[in-house]
Amino acid sequence: MGLFLEWPAKAAPPAKTPAPKPAARASFTMPTNPKEGRDPFFPTSNRPYESVQANQPHVGDITSLVLKGVSGPSDHRLAIINNHTFGVGDSQDIVTPQGRIHVRCVEIKDDSVVIESAGQSHELKYTANQ
Repeated sequence: MGLFLEWPAKAAPPAKTPAPKPAARASFTMPTNPKEGRDPFFPTSNRPYESVQANQPHVGDITSLVLKGVSGPSDHRLAIINNHTFGVGDSQDIVTPQGRIHVRCVEIKDDSVVIESAGQSHELKYTANQ
């Protein structure tokens, strides 16, 4: 009796599988009001809508801004606007009765100051009887 070994036949080439499709990317947009969507964990929260409003620049009423004084030598002047001190190039938010206004000091003159707020330039004049 002989021992016979069977050699396996040549393996067939593997079947070609189609290339996988790239996964779809999820995209999310923040709702701007409750009709566009809500937070599923806190359905009564207004937080998603407040952040959208915070990103929009506030165009405040600059009529409540008052130049209270100008000081310093001519090469380094400081201006006081609504109890906030500004140098040329300084910017900060000023709280007014109409809301918060972002102000940037452009130029300080002897009796006035040029500011920029919401992309518009304004000149505030100093009056002694404030």
